[in-house]
Amino acid sequence: MKVAVVGATGLVGGVMLKVLEERDFPLAELVPVASSRSVGASVRFRNSDHAVIGMEEAIARRPQIALFSAGGATSLEWAPRFAEVGCTVIDNSSAWRMMADKRLIVPEINGDLLTADDRIIANPNCSTIQLVMALAPLHRAFQAERVVVSTYQSVTGTGQAAVHQMEGERAGTPVEMTYPYRIDRNVIPRCDAFLDNGYTKEEMKVVHETHKILDPAIRVTCTAVRVPVTGGHSESVNVEFARPVELQEVRRLLREAPGVLLHDDPVRDEYPMPMLTQGRDEVFVGRLRLDESRPNTLNMFVVADNLRKGAATNAVQIAELLLRKGLVQ
Repeated sequence: MKVAVVGATGLVGGVMLKVLEERDFPLAELVPVASSRSVGASVRFRNSDHAVIGMEEAIARRPQIALFSAGGATSLEWAPRFAEVGCTVIDNSSAWRMMADKRLIVPEINGDLLTADDRIIANPNCSTIQLVMALAPLHRAFQAERVVVSTYQSVTGTGQAAVHQMEGERAGTPVEMTYPYRIDRNVIPRCDAFLDNGYTKEEMKVVHETHKILDPAIRVTCTAVRVPVTGGHSESVNVEFARPVELQEVRRLLREAPGVLLHDDPVRDEYPMPMLTQGRDEVFVGRLRLDESRPNTLNMFVVADNLRKGAATNAVQIAELLLRKGLVQ
């Protein structure tokens, strides 16, 4: 098994390498790939240095699986080239997510949809993944009708340059600005570019991707906010259901949901926080309480490491599922 990691020198690419190693993914050869300016550099994997190569050379090596985390434009140009040589691409960008003929996969929820014909598979947005992980078991039981979500997103979701901006601001040193304002000691109610409807791309990704993964009938609205945290996205989620909701049953469903960790004991000050999720693959859910202003409505707080389950781990889990189903040889 040859596995290519495209964008191996980037923030998510580095975590993909770490997750592949931690989960002992059965690969015989790692093919680290990056842009021309990074060719010749090396990445560390399983106690060895591996030289980074370019796209054409990677395609010539014919990997069976390619994990892409190199941006939408790169994916649109190169993912089909990898697929043409028999490679299955799992792409972390937004390029393919809403295309009707491409699967948008969270393995615990809709991994059964995958077939041998799926050569380019989309990894959902980080905020969407943690939302639907918490929402899916509840939707099956109570039928979600409306979801209002406010996100509190780590600077790591923007990339290494944003981390450098925040660290420089904290140190009091001159920095290149990734955001239009300082992020340290600040909260910016904008993630990604604004659209004509006044929402940002990030907010509409949550809406559209939730529809595609779970149910297009669910009404979803989102406000995405950037906060000065390194690692871990948080979400305040208000869900209105068609059927009456019982907290005891909600807790049972979340406790039994694969990949979800119920962390909900207010008396002991136990609730999800980014600092708890860093380096973890579970989606933490807590602050469960019924909405006293609306019937059949639940409030919850959902947190996950956006670089792991929100990106790298979900992609590796898709690759593992492909192997288990015999869809990649």
